[in-house]
Amino acid sequence: VQLQASGGGLVQAGDSLRLSCAASGLTLSGYLMGWFRQAPGKEREFVAAIGRGGGGTDYADSVNGRFTISKSNMKNTVYLQMNNLKPEDTAVYYCAASNVVWSSRDQERFYGYWGQGTLVTVSS
Repeated sequence: VQLQASGGGLVQAGDSLRLSCAASGLTLSGYLMGWFRQAPGKEREFVAAIGRGGGGTDYADSVNGRFTISKSNMKNTVYLQMNNLKPEDTAVYYCAASNVVWSSRDQERFYGYWGQGTLVTVSS
């Protein structure tokens, strides 16, 4: 199983980025998918999740209304569209896959597969 995250970079406040997470060795339609991030000196935190069918989504309060998670089962890829980026969004972003129930979507310990992370840096 491999989750390959990409799309990070250096942007200015107010800009947008789209992160991608391509999966191999597993079929996304069978997994709850999440994005987490870890800022320098801080613990990793939940950002967003999308259910197996794609109809259910959830976001951390800090990104709600600015970020959108989606996925393409055909491409076996999950995305994180990030708009109106802020300096406090600077972090390494990780995608992850879980086969547990939706109620555990924001808890990283329930995610069994992780990507390598992609760095997002937002300058003020």
